[in-house]
Amino acid sequence: MDIDEKFYERADAHINLSNGQLKETGLIKVNDSMMYALVRFNAWVSANGFDSAQEMSEARDEVIEYFATQYRAMLEENVDNYIANFDKFMGMGKENA
Repeated sequence: MDIDEKFYERADAHINLSNGQLKETGLIKVNDSMMYALVRFNAWVSANGFDSAQEMSEARDEVIEYFATQYRAMLEENVDNYIANFDKFMGMGKENA
């Protein structure tokens, strides 16, 4: 993963959008929508690397494995971070991701 100087700024923009949506609907609904948007974008990014549906179909399992591995690594890192900083992070209020 390429972390450039704007990496966290872009991530924070997505988090801020989701945090704003919490005013309109529940936590799980916002989470589900954000995950759907992520996987939809991942599929589109992947499709851009192929010249045909057949080519993409042949690489389907590798594409899914790549994104699942990346997601798991980032999820583990962030869950561990919340465990280590639970009181600090959750003391700020549950609306802050």
